Amino acid sequence: MDICPFVSTDMSLADFFTPVDLDKLKPAQGYRTSQLGSKIETYASNFPDLEYKPHLVIFGVLDDRNAVNNPGCALGPDYVREQLYNLYEGGYNTKIFDLGNIRQGASINDTYFAVKTVVAELVKQDIMVVILGGGQDLTYAQYLAYEEMEQKVDLVVIDSHFDLDEQADMEQEDVTTSQSYLNKIFLHQPNYLFNFSNIGHQTYFVSQESLRVMENLFFDVHRLGEVMGNASVSEPVIRNANMISFDMGAIRSSDAAANANATPNGFYGEEACQMCRYAGFNDKLSSIGFYEFNPAYDNNGQTALLLAEMVWYFIDGFYNRKKDFPLQPKSQYMVYKTTLKHEEHEIVFIKSKKTDRWWMQVPYPTGGSLNERYHMVPCRYEDYTTAINGEMPDLWWRTFQKLA
Repeated sequence: MDICPFVSTDMSLADFFTPVDLDKLKPAQGYRTSQLGSKIETYASNFPDLEYKPHLVIFGVLDDRNAVNNPGCALGPDYVREQLYNLYEGGYNTKIFDLGNIRQGASINDTYFAVKTVVAELVKQDIMVVILGGGQDLTYAQYLAYEEMEQKVDLVVIDSHFDLDEQADMEQEDVTTSQSYLNKIFLHQPNYLFNFSNIGHQTYFVSQESLRVMENLFFDVHRLGEVMGNASVSEPVIRNANMISFDMGAIRSSDAAANANATPNGFYGEEACQMCRYAGFNDKLSSIGFYEFNPAYDNNGQTALLLAEMVWYFIDGFYNRKKDFPLQPKSQYMVYKTTLKHEEHEIVFIKSKKTDRWWMQVPYPTGGSLNERYHMVPCRYEDYTTAINGEMPDLWWRTFQKLA
């Protein structure tokens, strides 16, 4: 599939968007001054002026043509807005713009081009991007935005499946779907993907071939059972992401029924909100997409409200960022050095005094980077205890292999 070349920056982003009909969303009595509906500058008549540098931008994508077995999810964004705008601002001063909805293009490639263009331009301006889908195939367009910036990408997907549909890809080589978009990302040239992580896959939905692909590429995958009931396991994985794609099908159907592909098992709503707050905390994250919410299957607006709460928790995390990526200044961090049993490597750990978060230093093989001697990867305290017991943490080895 070919995506059109990036447009010149003198083209208005407004050309891609349709305004939000606020009269259909807001309550009869209007919004209270402390509700987000009064705080967010929304494209209802005039397109927001990005020269005023919002901290965060929200937009919807009205396209579900390649959302497998889930037609209707293109209508999701306004249902989420209706719930989000009724929530109250946290203890901070937000500066959020809602750009409206990217309308469906004449072809799906036109929609991908629009998403790619908008995300790239906003990220270039250091504006956080929140996407309300639409099908999860839009993750591919979200990823292509980073190609324009020639930026290496750490991608985290929260999903019950690996969307590696090899059969669909062979039969329709040029089609990107919600079940095969990872094929496109993994095989895309030039390749700017440094790491892929999946959180919450359910093993009976995943082929052994797909698991071997992940292992051979040294990617980072975490079963639902590893994270469920202990969402903190996901924190360092999420902290390593430049971009995140969240499939609402990762949440159990009793908590999020509004997805034609919903299944009985998955994350609880509270765990989804916790992971979204971790995402907001992530200093290096620049875009997050929420996909596959389908209002046709919603029960009394409960899934729309849950997704709105997930966005709220993301915003809350964003406005509580600690900006503690090590080691600046060094006085704010503690350094721990460990030696493995066979002394083939010394592993260095960094701990933030401000947040108690951990990182590992992974050296570039034979000085492979011209700019730095090691790569810093977020980790858990458990990785440190593994190392002090003389064993090599799996995360260190996988990262070292990717740097080679």
